[in-house]
Amino acid sequence: MDVAKGDRKTYLVTGGAGFIGANFVLKARQQNWVERIINLDKLTYAGNLQTLASLVDDPGYVFVRGDIGNQELVSYLLQQYQPDAIVNFAAESHVDRSIVNPGQFIHTNVVGTFDLLEATRKYWQGLANPEQFRFLHVSTDEVYGSLDRTDPAFSETTAYAPNSPYAASKAAADHLVRAYHHTYGLPTLTTNCSNNYGPFQFPEKLIPLMILNALEGKPLPVYGDGQNIRDWLYVEDHCDAIYTVLNNAAIGTTYNIGGESEEANIDVVTLICNLLDEIKPQPGLERKSLITFVTDRPGHDRRYAIDCRKLKQDLGWQPQESFKSGLRKTIEWYLANGFWIEQVRSGAYQDWLQQNYGQR
Repeated sequence: MDVAKGDRKTYLVTGGAGFIGANFVLKARQQNWVERIINLDKLTYAGNLQTLASLVDDPGYVFVRGDIGNQELVSYLLQQYQPDAIVNFAAESHVDRSIVNPGQFIHTNVVGTFDLLEATRKYWQGLANPEQFRFLHVSTDEVYGSLDRTDPAFSETTAYAPNSPYAASKAAADHLVRAYHHTYGLPTLTTNCSNNYGPFQFPEKLIPLMILNALEGKPLPVYGDGQNIRDWLYVEDHCDAIYTVLNNAAIGTTYNIGGESEEANIDVVTLICNLLDEIKPQPGLERKSLITFVTDRPGHDRRYAIDCRKLKQDLGWQPQESFKSGLRKTIEWYLANGFWIEQVRSGAYQDWLQQNYGQR
């Protein structure tokens, strides 16, 4: 059964203080997608309530600090707020961290998703109108593995072949969501997105790390030969796609979400340097001179590419930003939001940078 846009009244958003989740929460409230959002977030290193400071006096927004693995808490929230939909962003998401500490990724992404599904199943089975409920699971293109330059892009029928602990943990979560639909009838949806970028992204990720290092005249560490290719998706386009799928897709379906912007890492970093030299020049410094090639990370997938024709054809979604326009907006946001940056660049974050890049 397809669901018409605008029917939803309350969302429970998990991981809503993280990068993509927070952007979704902000856009949902700014554009009045729903009357109320309950944001459940554990507030790990990547969660930042400062991102959501503009909602502090919003009566339609409720923040709850907690773990999706706490079934008792999740069950209480479901009964208390009676959401029409759950949007699950909660995840450990950084590949490098999964290589250093894979156990945390299994705990959060696999066991946590299971616990969330169990609490959701019990809630859904008690609803008076269970056919109106939706559970949307936000996943990644990394579950599909790696592509050669000439391979066709990932489609919704591409076999899973995860290559990192992060990707494997997300693949397991995807399979659990699928199983809960096919076994119990839970009305699930899954989206697999390409690499996101935009405002509020934690600065361990490639684009914000390069922006901030370049602004400070620090080396710009590029893995290997810099020819690893990713498809880049502006975060607001991703949020629009999630909302479109949530309100219009048939239950049990999966949609790939991509920005149709394949770029090699070295080209991304070079473009950042060129845009910064234009927007905020520093006399005597050409920022691409800061590019430093470092030892590649283990199991570094060569190329990801998303075929999002199904989403475009079925539901009419289109990305609004080109890579260059989205990157310019992103750079301008980081230039204008120094306070937010300082809030997230804690001592723990600096320790992580040294651990991951110091010996490369």
